[in-house]
Amino acid sequence: MYGSGLTALVLTGMGQDGVEGLRTVKARGGHVIAQDERSSVVFGMNGKAIENRLVDEVLPLDTIGRRLSEMIGARTA
Repeated sequence: MYGSGLTALVLTGMGQDGVEGLRTVKARGGHVIAQDERSSVVFGMNGKAIENRLVDEVLPLDTIGRRLSEMIGARTA
C-alpha cells in the first residue's frame, strides 16, 4: 500500500519474528533502518535483520530520530 513511502525501524530486541515483515517492506520498495549493535541492549531482532540483508541503514539509537526527520523533510520539500 505505501511502497517506497514506508520506512520501518528495527530496534533492540530478542528474536527474529520481524524478519518476514521486513521482507515484505523491502519487496514493496520500503526503507529499513536498524539500530546498531553498540547502542542496543539486546542485538537480536536488529542483528537478524542485518544478517538477512534487509536493512538499508544501521544507526545508533540517538541518531535515528534525526534521520527520520531528514527523510520526512526530503519528502515534503
